[in-house]
Amino acid sequence: MDQKRELSSIDLAALVTELNRYEGAKVDKAYLYDDDLLRLKLRDFDRGRVELMIEVGDVKRAHAADPDHVADAPGRPPNFAKMLRNRMSGADFAGVEQYEFDRILTFEFEREDQNTTLVAELFGQGNVAALDETGEVVGSLSTVRLKSRTVAPGSQYEYPGSRLDPLDVSRGGFERHMRESDSDVVRTLATQLNLGGLYAEEVCTRAGVEKETPIEEATDDQLRALHDALSRIGERLRSGDIDPRVYEESIDGDGNADDDADPRVVDVTPFPLAEHEDLPSVGFDSFNAAVDEYFYRLGSEDAEAGDAPADASASRPDFEGEIAKQQRIIEQQEGAIEGFEEQAQAERERAELLYANYDLVDEVLSTVREARESEVPWDEIEETLDAGAERGIPAAEAVVDVDGGEGTVTVELADESGDDADDEGGANGGTTRIELDASEGVEVNADRLYQEAKRVEEKKEGAMAAIESTREELEAVKERKAEWEEQQAANDGSGQGDDGDDGADDEEEYETDWLSRASIPIRSPDNWYDRFRWFHTSTGYLVIGGRNADQNEELVKKYMSKHDRFFHTQAHGGPVTILKASGPSESADPVDFSEETLREAAQFAVSYSSDWKDGRGAGDAYMVDPDQVSKTPESGEYIEKGSFVIRGDRTYFEDVPCRIAVGVQCEPVTRAIGGPPSAIVDRAAAHVTFEPGMYAQNDAAMMAYRDLKERFTDQSFVRKVASADRLQEFLPPGGSDIVD
Repeated sequence: MDQKRELSSIDLAALVTELNRYEGAKVDKAYLYDDDLLRLKLRDFDRGRVELMIEVGDVKRAHAADPDHVADAPGRPPNFAKMLRNRMSGADFAGVEQYEFDRILTFEFEREDQNTTLVAELFGQGNVAALDETGEVVGSLSTVRLKSRTVAPGSQYEYPGSRLDPLDVSRGGFERHMRESDSDVVRTLATQLNLGGLYAEEVCTRAGVEKETPIEEATDDQLRALHDALSRIGERLRSGDIDPRVYEESIDGDGNADDDADPRVVDVTPFPLAEHEDLPSVGFDSFNAAVDEYFYRLGSEDAEAGDAPADASASRPDFEGEIAKQQRIIEQQEGAIEGFEEQAQAERERAELLYANYDLVDEVLSTVREARESEVPWDEIEETLDAGAERGIPAAEAVVDVDGGEGTVTVELADESGDDADDEGGANGGTTRIELDASEGVEVNADRLYQEAKRVEEKKEGAMAAIESTREELEAVKERKAEWEEQQAANDGSGQGDDGDDGADDEEEYETDWLSRASIPIRSPDNWYDRFRWFHTSTGYLVIGGRNADQNEELVKKYMSKHDRFFHTQAHGGPVTILKASGPSESADPVDFSEETLREAAQFAVSYSSDWKDGRGAGDAYMVDPDQVSKTPESGEYIEKGSFVIRGDRTYFEDVPCRIAVGVQCEPVTRAIGGPPSAIVDRAAAHVTFEPGMYAQNDAAMMAYRDLKERFTDQSFVRKVASADRLQEFLPPGGSDIVD
């Protein structure tokens, strides 16, 4: 018989109860093998490491796997895996449900900042979709656009049409559905009652009803027996009364039964089936364990037959790139340590300089303090000191600034060492400027400088600890590189690798955890399109838009090429949006842009249009070729600056969501980015998504900045590359609200 390659609805009903026992386990990381096998690594307080496997390719399954059955981590994670890591790392597994009686499982994960729903579609072409709290698709393995439903980033997730649950149907409903069929009993159970072939036959066998009995010939007693058999199966699943089995058969190379041949797995069920009574079987304590064993053996048998899946092979991690990054960080940290040393030494020298000029500084401070005690205004004190300097009084000559608002005076003292001092007050030849608190004496001001030197030295100690940590990371990368190369050499010799946990951890760590980094090196880009609105699609194409009428004109006249696409909104007041087929100085060939790319460009056009400013949640956009765009109006008409005439047919995109994400990109360059969420989430180390709302543009930008800054250990990095002003450049004009 054919080997089972997909779990049935009854199988999933049995699995859900067991998978919910892992509620509370924390997500560690997500991996994606060969675009159809998702692995979620979790840690459970009671059970330790938990591996949740969801496969939606030729094999369709969802279960917790024995760690020994899990392949080594793959190479660089694709965008979908990176998105899941950003959203779900540290999240709690909150439970799983089967959608109606369909082959769909809905996994819930909760985290303090955001919740995520994973929908695993284990039917048809198979798919996994990640949803936010509102049910909007954040990302999916496959984009689905059918008349009946849509599964695409930025859209609300739509389940397939409802199916009858045969395990919960009343006797009257069961008989009505059966009687409406014009087929035989087993086919009606399989299709109209959604049982599938195997369990339809099982129900017939348990009820003692001939499978091929035409419906019109079936008696009421036979239908009652069928319903009773079906109800008993449902009760057994609901009560957890299961007795899992993995069924085997022994066949030779020609597919004939052969008791001497090694047995192969053919089916896994939550309880023994009468239909399989002639097959040997192996019992298990849990159905999850049986499913795991079955698919592990199935994969091994496929591999032996020459059909090994590609997910078990790991591409080479970018060890050299990570080593170079760590070395750059060390160089920066060494420079910071040297700077701290110089700053601490300068503060101590300032304090010593105050004591070296004690009488002069004391005269300045006493004069100012006495004047303030006599309620002399600060401007008069400054005038008195200026007059004293003109008369050649040394104490007055030493004062170079008076700040009444801060209550300070700045003195310039001769540096006996003759060295130029580089301090925050400035330097001038062999002198040093020192800002003094006019309400305190020389000792207190000098002590403040000593305390500052001590504080800087503490920062130096922190930097030294950080550099040691970075050096350890560097050595760890080098060790992983050596181990990986050694493992590859062993694999080349034996054809096998270690599927244990250690190997997986070794290979997965090459990806940088930017949020936890103590110091992030800044690599600022300088791009020709920075002054426009812009983003890169999830497929890598540049999209640029005008910020005003002048830029709209410039984009069309200077930067639009013949193979590009021109987008605009139906609503008035939208930017010219161009999807580039190439750079401004590059030759381009015709491009067959994907539907995902076109939808992202349309969402960009809609989100920066008056649709957002007017508070609409969605809008319509259209696309044309460049040769359809003209500045020549019809006779007697006038075109405003920044507007154009469109001639010919248009491709429309309807009900495009108004959504924009802003975030911080850390590799390969460091910068603030913004655009449609599906294009930003996988490029950003952290991001915030907006929809039209109540907060003014500058307030929304500040909210995003504070949110992003709190997620990074190196908050100064966020200040430098993604300040509120820079984030505001990516926000649409009008009110906004954070949606995640």
